[in-house]
Amino acid sequence: MVSSWPHQPLSRRRALTAATGLAAGAALPLAGATPATALPLAGAAPDASASSAATYTNPVIWQDFADIDVIRVGDTYYASASTMHYSPGAPVLRSYDLVNWEIAGHSVPVLDFGAKYDLNGARGYVRGIWASSLAYRPGNRTFYWLGQIDFAKTYVYTATAAEGPWSRLTTIGTAYYDAGLLVDTDDTLYVAYGNTTINVAQLSADGRTQVRTQQVFTTPSSVGTLEGSRFYKINGQYYIFLTRPANGQYILKSSSGPFGPYTMRQVLLDLRGPIPGGGVPHQGGLVQTQNGAWYYLAFVDAYPGGRMPALAPVTWTSDGWPVVQLVNGAWGTTYPSPAVPAPPRPVTPMTGVDTFNSTTLSPRWEWNHNPDNTKWSAGNGLTLRTATVTNDLYWARNTLTHRIQGPTSTATVQLDHSAMRDGDRAGLALLRDSSAWIGLKRDGGVTRIAMVGGLTMDTNWNTTGTGTELASAPVSGSRIWLRASADIRPGAARPGTFSYSTDGTNFTRLGPDFTMGNDWRFFMGYRFALFNHATQALGGAVRITRFELSTP
Repeated sequence: MVSSWPHQPLSRRRALTAATGLAAGAALPLAGATPATALPLAGAAPDASASSAATYTNPVIWQDFADIDVIRVGDTYYASASTMHYSPGAPVLRSYDLVNWEIAGHSVPVLDFGAKYDLNGARGYVRGIWASSLAYRPGNRTFYWLGQIDFAKTYVYTATAAEGPWSRLTTIGTAYYDAGLLVDTDDTLYVAYGNTTINVAQLSADGRTQVRTQQVFTTPSSVGTLEGSRFYKINGQYYIFLTRPANGQYILKSSSGPFGPYTMRQVLLDLRGPIPGGGVPHQGGLVQTQNGAWYYLAFVDAYPGGRMPALAPVTWTSDGWPVVQLVNGAWGTTYPSPAVPAPPRPVTPMTGVDTFNSTTLSPRWEWNHNPDNTKWSAGNGLTLRTATVTNDLYWARNTLTHRIQGPTSTATVQLDHSAMRDGDRAGLALLRDSSAWIGLKRDGGVTRIAMVGGLTMDTNWNTTGTGTELASAPVSGSRIWLRASADIRPGAARPGTFSYSTDGTNFTRLGPDFTMGNDWRFFMGYRFALFNHATQALGGAVRITRFELSTP
């Protein structure tokens, strides 16, 4: 998790500004390493001989999945990511080839860390699920998720299948900031964590308590800040993979055990990334394929859409240090595809149609804070009953969000508004700390379509604007189609546009372009959001019978 909280020693704004758009840097290891056992395929281009003409293109996922931890269990790859205040949290992604991914489930079923995550008297924006860790323990055939919440405590969740059900195993009093969980070859659990000062903790055999913790490394002042730990044991050596926000990656290596001492090398710095206008790939994880090849799955700062995963092959020096394979001095836009067994099935696309036929939501969906589960249902479409009386969308419960697909995509919603009540507001938003929406306003027994902009927060995530109506039109009947299109290519300010239809075929543009903000400090990218809230009294409802996310 890269952050700009006051207690952090580095301004990430400064780092990100410095990192974006710089010339390519070499990802060469530093001199002076102690010789170590060579790793599998040391010095060889991973999988190149077996990939023939097949290639993949970065980003491998053009959706917002940041602070990635990636593992392989058998022939299946899994990854975890940050979700902040969205619930459920900590999505588990699944792949069979490191390139095509689906969302399998969530490690944190509900953010039960205080009333603010329920929008009850306080709000949890930009808190909650930060950089965390995902691991698999062969000894008990169990997945582990570990992460700290609000700099106060660390929570551990477990599941016997990646899609869940996940349940809380324990709460640990030490806040393992930006944790990396290692399952050692003897099944012992270790955690690397910290900002600038890096520590290693050992957990009890049952994973419920801390046995010991020890500082193992202090970042040199010449490097600045290091955080975002990922912890590995490779060929008998212990490695802690660290990010310099938001433009560098370093690695620590110990031949003497998990508590060090450690030697540091630079992996990459100011490396040109694969997304035009985006930042330097960083803060991800290393993973080894079934045939011994290694890859680095990082993320690229690419606002307004968020932080997008990118994949690059890694080779190893003869003395045991990783080197990212570059293309023309940069992180490649394309590489040969990993040579892996044929997948058992295609993964579930992250775009397409959802008609909400199941009583449970697809893991593509996450609520803005925890929902009131008495106020929504699915199975015959998605019914959103008003759960909050407010004129502020940022305080409204049961706003359901979906990541935007880059570089451009469109969300179209079919909505039945016949059960709305006076004062209700329902629709489709482009949601972030600066937001806009198209939707329905019912007042005085009359329903009309409106485009609203000017929903804003300050940098303390307090509401500074509840919205201004910029255009409207009369509607009749009980059904309407709402559409939002988003251009999330990073760099310059990008537009979002809104339109509506009364027949599902012919759409009418409503309102001006909405300029999506690209300030990194909210961390999460823009999302499409479905909402229904009251401004007068509860009791109204809308039913969404179809959601489609499409790309050009």
